[in-house]
Amino acid sequence: MSPDHPVFSGPTRLADIVFPGDANHHGTLFGGTGLAHMDKVAFIAASRHGHVDFVTASCERIDFNAPAKIGDIVELVGSVVRVGRKSLSVEVDMNAEGPLSGERRHCSRGVFNMVAIGSHLEARGGTLPPLPDAVKYIKDPDIHPAMVEIVFPEKTSHYGSLYGGNALAAMGKAAFIAASRHCRKTVVMAGSTRVDFTSHIQSGEVVITVPRVIATGRSSMRVEVQLWAENLHADERRKCGAGEFIMVAIDEDHRPLSFNGVV
Repeated sequence: MSPDHPVFSGPTRLADIVFPGDANHHGTLFGGTGLAHMDKVAFIAASRHGHVDFVTASCERIDFNAPAKIGDIVELVGSVVRVGRKSLSVEVDMNAEGPLSGERRHCSRGVFNMVAIGSHLEARGGTLPPLPDAVKYIKDPDIHPAMVEIVFPEKTSHYGSLYGGNALAAMGKAAFIAASRHCRKTVVMAGSTRVDFTSHIQSGEVVITVPRVIATGRSSMRVEVQLWAENLHADERRKCGAGEFIMVAIDEDHRPLSFNGVV
């Protein structure tokens, strides 16, 4: 699979890191933040299916089964499970992953009911497309998972497009997740060799980061991160940039730590 052609099909995935600002006084992910992540994934999954505007009508019972701790990678996966004429349901799973151990915990599952609104639905005949036949997604080690985030107005510059600093933050986060999963050590960013932006990402579009470890040294990893934009109404994607980040594994004293790195 060419790195210039990542695969975007399959369930919608959002990956994030639990920072202290996202946690409660117990040191675990604040429930409201977890719910916001789940709703966001449901919205993106619904919009990818219908290519129209959606609002959240309701969510069915949600139980938090396990905590996501500060420093954990939290991954949310959303899939459309029911489609009506003007509404659909998205099932969202939230999992926490220890970046050092790789241990995964299922934190929560919920079903979000989304209703289509606006003129785009009428332009498409007034009904949503039916649920497709079940598709078996093949796990291929050469396919690099795409992680999504939506661009809200507070993330844009005064030009109305994604602020460059926020784009770099998303790319850096993707590089951290890829490097942590590759070596299962504490990693920090040591530098960036080059980042190029080739297209604006507008408010309301989905920003997609696709990280890939492309080289390793004694204690370092070079991670390529592609940046894509997706127009949810038109089902169009375009490559907006790419960068390379140097991530270094460190020990408890913040000194470089050797690991058996194999790409």
